[in-house]
Amino acid sequence: MKSTITKSLKDILSKDVIAFVIKIALGSMILSTIIIYLLWGSLTSFISSYLSWIPWEWLQNTGAGIIKILFVYNLFINILSLLTSLVSEKLLIKIAHKHYPNTQVVGSPNITTSIILTIKASALFLVLFIIAIPFLFIPILGQIVMLYLWSILIKKPTIYDVSSLFMFDKKHYKKKSKKATTIAMIASLFNYIPILNIFAPIYAQILFLHHIFNSKE
Repeated sequence: MKSTITKSLKDILSKDVIAFVIKIALGSMILSTIIIYLLWGSLTSFISSYLSWIPWEWLQNTGAGIIKILFVYNLFINILSLLTSLVSEKLLIKIAHKHYPNTQVVGSPNITTSIILTIKASALFLVLFIIAIPFLFIPILGQIVMLYLWSILIKKPTIYDVSSLFMFDKKHYKKKSKKATTIAMIASLFNYIPILNIFAPIYAQILFLHHIFNSKE
C-alpha cells in the first residue's frame, strides 16, 4: 500500500492530472451553482423542518447554517465525482502506460453504467448523510463518519471505471476490490482540505489503478 500511495501522490502532481482536475473543478462549480440556485428555497424549508424538534431557536439557526454549508460542499463533491468518472478514461490509460508499459486496455467503461453507479452512490450518500447529521457534530466521531460517507461516493464508480479498462480476471478483481473502501477513504481525506478536495476522485482512481497492478509488477 505504501508503494501505491507514493506513486499516486507523484502522479497527481503531474501537469496532465492538474490540468484535468482544474477543468473538472470549474465544470463542477458551474453545475453546483446552478443547482443551488434552483433548489435553495426547497433546501432551506427542508432543513428548517428537519431541525424543528430543537427547542432553542439560536441552536436551530446555527445547525441550519452548518447543514447548508455541508450540503453545498457535498453537492460540489458529488458532481466532481460524477464528472471525473465520466471523462477520466484517457488520463488513466496514459498513467497506466507510463508506469506499466506492457499494459493492454481490455475494455472501456460504459457511460450509462458509470452514471447509474454514481447516482446510486450519491443517493446512498444523501440518505446516510441525513440520518447521520446528529453524529456529525460529535468531535472525532463526526469526522470519521463523514470520511466514510465521502468514501461511498467514489468507491464503486472507481472500481468500475478502472477495472473496465484493465481488468479481466474475476479472481484478481475480487481480491483487489477488498481494499477499495480503504482506498476510497484515503482519497477522501482530501475533502477535509479546501481546494485540494478537487483531487479526491481522480486520486482514488489512480490509487486503485496502482493497487490492481502492484501484484503484476
